[in-house]
Amino acid sequence: MSRGRIHMPRCAIAGVEATVAETAHSFPRHSHDRFGVGVIVSGGHRSSSGRGVVEARTNDAIMVNPGEVHDGNPLDERGRAWRMLYFEPSMLGGVAGELSGVPAHEIELTRPVAHDPLLKALFERLFAVSVEAQAVPDDLVREEALLELLGHVLRAHATTHARSRLAHSTGPIARARARIDDDPSSPLTLADLAADTGMSRFQLLRSFAHEMGLPPHAYRMQRRVVLARRLIADGATLADAAAAAGFADQSHMTRAFVRLLGITPANYASATRA
Repeated sequence: MSRGRIHMPRCAIAGVEATVAETAHSFPRHSHDRFGVGVIVSGGHRSSSGRGVVEARTNDAIMVNPGEVHDGNPLDERGRAWRMLYFEPSMLGGVAGELSGVPAHEIELTRPVAHDPLLKALFERLFAVSVEAQAVPDDLVREEALLELLGHVLRAHATTHARSRLAHSTGPIARARARIDDDPSSPLTLADLAADTGMSRFQLLRSFAHEMGLPPHAYRMQRRVVLARRLIADGATLADAAAAAGFADQSHMTRAFVRLLGITPANYASATRA
C-alpha cells in the first residue's frame, strides 16, 4: 500500500462526521472532541494512549473518547484501511439518558479495540445508510440505525463511572489549559502561561505534558485545528479560517490538518457544507 488516501465523505446525519482511510500515515499524539467508533477494514493498526498500547486488525472495532490523547501507526509498511464515525458527545448523552438517565459527562468508552461482530454489523449498516453512495433518503431508517449502534455501544462498551480528568480538573494546569482553550489563536508564550500558574517555565512544561498528554505548543496547535474546523463548517473561507485560528497562513493550516487529521481543510469543507 502506498501512503494512501484519507477522505472525509459527507454524512447525512447532523452531528456525525465520517472518515474513510487507506493509508500508511502515522499520526502524532492528538485527541478528538467527539466520540469515535469505527472498524478496521484491512491491515493492522497500533495505538498508544493513557490506556496503554493496543493493536487492531481486520474486522476489529476501534473506539475513542473525547479528549483522549493517542497516536496511530500501521503495523507494517503495507498500512491499513478503516472507516470511522465521530459523534457529538451530546448524541451519546441523549441515548444514554433514554436508556438509564445518565448525563453525557459520565460516559466513557472502555475498550479502544474490541472484536465484536454485532458492533461491526451495526456500524456497517449505519455507514451504508448515512454515508455511502447508496445512502437512503429516509430519516427514519438512519435514525433507527443510529440508535441501534449507539445503544449497543453504550450497553456493551461503555461505563457510566467515567474518569473525567479533563472535565473536572482544577489547579494551575487547568488554568493554563483554559487560557489556551479560550483563545487558541493567541500567540502565548511559556512565560505567559507560567505567570498564570505560578510555576517556572520548566515546571509548567513538564507538568502540562504530564497532565494533558501533550506539551503546550502541541495542545494549542490541536485547539487551533478544532477552531478552524468550526469556522470552516460555519462557512468561512479557508484563508479567513486560517487567519482567525492563529495560523501563519493557509498553507500552515493545511499542514496541521494533514498531520493531525490526515485530510486537507478543503476536504473537510466539502464534507461539512451542504
